[in-house]
Amino acid sequence: MTSNEEMLVKLASADNIYDVCFPSDYLIEKLIADDLLAPIDKGSIPNIKNIDPRFLDLSFDPGNQYSVPYMWGTVGILYNKTMVTDPVDSWNILWDAKYSGEILMYDSMRDTIGITLKKLGYDINTRNEADILAAQEALIAQKPLVRAYLTDDIKMELINGNAAMGVVYSGDAVYCISENPDLAYVVPKEGSNVWFDNIIIPRTSKHTLEAEAFINFLCDAKVAAQNSDYIGFSTPNAAALQLMDPAYAADPTYNPPQDVLDRCQIFRDLGDFVKVFSDAWTKVKAA
Repeated sequence: MTSNEEMLVKLASADNIYDVCFPSDYLIEKLIADDLLAPIDKGSIPNIKNIDPRFLDLSFDPGNQYSVPYMWGTVGILYNKTMVTDPVDSWNILWDAKYSGEILMYDSMRDTIGITLKKLGYDINTRNEADILAAQEALIAQKPLVRAYLTDDIKMELINGNAAMGVVYSGDAVYCISENPDLAYVVPKEGSNVWFDNIIIPRTSKHTLEAEAFINFLCDAKVAAQNSDYIGFSTPNAAALQLMDPAYAADPTYNPPQDVLDRCQIFRDLGDFVKVFSDAWTKVKAA
């Protein structure tokens, strides 16, 4: 599955055969509302004690009745310091004609409309149609400057110096910077999305005990440390972070300071208003 939206379709299908999935915050909120998740027996997951309390009891799953934290991070700009001569502290640089043909945008409706809303000073979860129209118009105006809309391919494009900047997840930025030290990552001053991928068990699972055992395994400090080190994404597991190279905790890309988090928002389920986002996204992609 390549997106939360694709995951929703699969989990809502009568053919759903999954025992464990890793959706993001706003999808978890919708899956709970749609009664598609099995409650989690935290008594079967003693390693949940390793999770940093900051990442428990969040708005999309109060009390963690249906999900256990897995990875987290931010959305920001990854840029090449040898190609970008201006300060990178605002989303506005993605609209700077000086970098025409050197800008990569993330091919994701919520992420791309979300950062545009932030650029314009709006709430990332707005239900105001005028805000969405303004974001749509801004993205259409930007299209002539954009080299491409990509997902995973953004990483290699930036590592290889084929573009000056792109919108990426922080965990991907950690990997890219390790491959090309000319790259740097920033969460712009207007704010961004802070996201959480949690582990869930679909209500249709026929192996809930095994699923809970697997979740407990993933929450083991050593396992979580190795997992985070391998994929580059930030662990919510406090015990795991203590086992990792101290450079991770000191890296503001991997472990952003509180002032960065204070200007970020969690995506919420939009309900029926998602159609307004979808219609705007369709128009942006077709422009």
